[in-house]
Amino acid sequence: MGFAFEEIEETIRMVQSEKLDIRTITMGISLRDCSGDNADTIAEKIYDKITKKAENLVKIAEELESEFGIPIVNKRISVTPIAIVADNIEKDEFIKIASSLDRAAKNVGVNFIGGYSALVHKGFTDGDLNLINSIPQVLSETERVCSSVNVATTKAGINMDAVALMGKIIKDTAYRTKENDGIGAAKLVVFCNAPEDNPFMAGAFHGVGEGECVINVGVSGPGVVLAALSKLPKTADFGQISETIKKTSFKITRAGELIGRLAAQRLNTSFGILDLSLAPTPEIGDSIANILESMGLSKCGSHGTTAALALLNDAVKKGGVMASSYVGGLSGAFIPVSEDAGMIEAVEAGALSLEKLEAMTCVCSVGLDMIAIPGDTPYETISAIIADEMAIGMINKKTTAVRIIPAPGKKEGDHVEFGGLLGHAPVMKVNSFSPKDFIERGGRIPAPLHSLNN
Repeated sequence: MGFAFEEIEETIRMVQSEKLDIRTITMGISLRDCSGDNADTIAEKIYDKITKKAENLVKIAEELESEFGIPIVNKRISVTPIAIVADNIEKDEFIKIASSLDRAAKNVGVNFIGGYSALVHKGFTDGDLNLINSIPQVLSETERVCSSVNVATTKAGINMDAVALMGKIIKDTAYRTKENDGIGAAKLVVFCNAPEDNPFMAGAFHGVGEGECVINVGVSGPGVVLAALSKLPKTADFGQISETIKKTSFKITRAGELIGRLAAQRLNTSFGILDLSLAPTPEIGDSIANILESMGLSKCGSHGTTAALALLNDAVKKGGVMASSYVGGLSGAFIPVSEDAGMIEAVEAGALSLEKLEAMTCVCSVGLDMIAIPGDTPYETISAIIADEMAIGMINKKTTAVRIIPAPGKKEGDHVEFGGLLGHAPVMKVNSFSPKDFIERGGRIPAPLHSLNN
């Protein structure tokens, strides 16, 4: 894979003036050879393997930052879903496994480690249930561990028993971290059609179809896309807007793959995928909402927002796949409320509601992300929000997710503060009509007809 001098020169310009960065280099590590019947033994194997495989991850990433002048914001690790590795472990012993993950992450210097996960889209094993029920304790007692649970797929349908359980787990996790506005729930994602190679947290895990150790890269570039669109005349039509986003996405993807391949080479491992998702930050000018508004919307959330987001997401994917044969993960546009200054402004202005965000998730990469809701929201309502989002993913054959924070002691209009990339957010209004009877039915919503496509 060759890179022209002009490409590198342009990349440097994008870094300096348009906030281009590599959002994360994530090392995926298989822990399938660490399984066993004893929690202490499993924990020791996990710690030893992670610290050996990832001992130079941060060092190499920092060397690449220095060489190319491209900020690499996060260095992370994802591992085989722990419910698979520790399927025979009792609930009370899972904290030993989680602590080993946390210690290993701290030892090698990464900011997050993902994979405290379970895949329960069609049913639970005893190990799955033990892990899921341990999540509130784990996320309140560890610093760097992230958790995800896949409760639905297009092929299997929606496990509504898991959906109901996750509403309770999210509420408990938030309550146990109430001193920090429920930040524990910000490290927990509920998925439909979870990808095995996603490098972004909190949903990253190293899927069972992955190799022994791989490097996956997540790029970011809302500021670069916004800068490119700002150069277009006000009369530019949507075809011109799409073409500009495609060309910009191409450039961002090339920069990301260069860094990813060099990192894999120097770490003596495989290059996996490049996730070209546009991931915003709380900084002004690094916002998905601002990109949508640059197309002519007075405020993100107004009528037309879903169409604008569909154009953006499609153009990003088209430009990315022309730049790399190894695009994967989520790839598109994230719309996390707390992590996007423009989204926060739109909520505060009354332009953006939870229902509008749900509509937008039909056409973007993931789902309802980093949304704060009142702390007294019933768990059944949280479960119903999850069910709606899972249905969107299942029917549309796409990945959707829910990362929602019922902020303890907070009500609609209050604010929560998480700091760093997690940002801050206004507490959003939730529909007050109860879905309790719906959620308590349990069972499985069957897969759609188009799942029978063999």
